[in-house]
Amino acid sequence: MFRELIDIFQPNNSLRAMSVNFEEMLRVTLQMNLKAGQIFFGECNDTEDISNIHRQDAEVNALERVIRRQVITHLALPGNQADIPYCLLLISLAKDVERLGDYAKNLSEISEVRPHMMDKSESSEELLEIRQSVESAFRITSEVFLDSDRNKAVQLIDEGRKVARRCDKLIRAIGRADYDAGTAVSLILGSRYYKRIGGHLLNVLSSVVMPLDKIDYYDESEIDADLILKGAPYIEH
Repeated sequence: MFRELIDIFQPNNSLRAMSVNFEEMLRVTLQMNLKAGQIFFGECNDTEDISNIHRQDAEVNALERVIRRQVITHLALPGNQADIPYCLLLISLAKDVERLGDYAKNLSEISEVRPHMMDKSESSEELLEIRQSVESAFRITSEVFLDSDRNKAVQLIDEGRKVARRCDKLIRAIGRADYDAGTAVSLILGSRYYKRIGGHLLNVLSSVVMPLDKIDYYDESEIDADLILKGAPYIEH
């Protein structure tokens, strides 16, 4: 869907401004999540880093509001009815990306509940692998989305489902382990937030392969990679 949108973007097309703002949301939230991961795992410990994430979160929120206003203004003009599906998609995806900013902020704040640096353990090493998987997917999601790369999107969706299951399994393991309260809370919250970050990335990727009415439902039992690759109906890019 978005490729078609990009193809018709011209300097004088009001849709172009929406696209630029959405791409900026993706860029900023990626920065936020990478820095939040560093803070969570103790790779940096600067209160200014957390403050910067909060400022970036406000920037992302403002961009989402701008996109909403742009959509309303665009659709209010005669002759733009054909753009309704794209505008609806953009509003939905902007909310997902806004949530990516929220979870980056939440992740960066977890260090405040820990009385000490998190020791290395089986659970922390597992969570580190989960972080690396989520960050790797985040780095290429924008490219896959803008290029309408359906095959790559399906691959990332499949990998993302597996990461989500790893998060659930890890949370159960942490609950059975003998961690102090601060460490247990940190690990559980980190696992949960990375699951949600991955989930919102999957929502963005689902728009590449699913029809507008089924985006966000990539994990429903009737939707699998084979059906997607066989050409389930969707709005062409």
